[in-house]
Amino acid sequence: MLLTIPTAVTPPSWPTLLGFSLLPAVVMVAGAALAVWRTPGPQLRSAILHFAAGVIFSVVAVELLPDIVQHHAPYEVALGFGLGVAVMLGLRYFTQRLEKQGEAAEAVAPTGPAPLPWGLLVAIGIDILIDGLLLGIGFAAGAKEGTLLAIALTIELLSLGLATAVELRQGGHGKARAVAIVAGTSLMLLVGAGIGTTVLRGAIGNLLEIVLSFGLAALLFLVTEELLTEAHEEAETPLLTLAFFVGFLLFLILGMVA
Repeated sequence: MLLTIPTAVTPPSWPTLLGFSLLPAVVMVAGAALAVWRTPGPQLRSAILHFAAGVIFSVVAVELLPDIVQHHAPYEVALGFGLGVAVMLGLRYFTQRLEKQGEAAEAVAPTGPAPLPWGLLVAIGIDILIDGLLLGIGFAAGAKEGTLLAIALTIELLSLGLATAVELRQGGHGKARAVAIVAGTSLMLLVGAGIGTTVLRGAIGNLLEIVLSFGLAALLFLVTEELLTEAHEEAETPLLTLAFFVGFLLFLILGMVA
């Protein structure tokens, strides 16, 4: 489903937007609660990460790339994509330093809470923010587009909530803390949706291309450098590989039906 923005569209009411934004956010938290209630084993953890990576990669292929290519703006795409890569690499550098400092502090005072996986959380936060932007832009394009995109994002965030909670539990965080962190991260969806339906509602052309290209780079970074890297800590099996393609196919079919 291409997010084609008309020049004059009646924006959705705030209760409508809030309701459709809360659905994926609540499902993400529910997925995290499910993961901590019954912590999956290493193989299931890897399968969840593969599935989440497949869904997000499908978001890139189905939602972002067609809309970006359609507008034929190579300079804006190069700028947005380059900014996205630079920001994600910069964030990785600083978050790795924070993680090392946390590990060093934990070694000195092991009674403190486990250090947060900042690299993963920042990447996921940007992913969810971009999802919110797409949702807001989708509703600006029309009620049908926004509704279908909300359903698609619900599937994505369910798998992402599961994967994030699993990683937090694996890092030594308590059940309540893991769910709370996921819940806080899910709020980025509401922020993105608000920006998408107001600030970016009329952002056709150059600005929209830069924003979408930035999101494209951030999502690719999340898939290749975070989710799949963590997933491949377990020995790869055909079933684990299949989980990636099942996630990709699920969102692809949903996009075709829409």
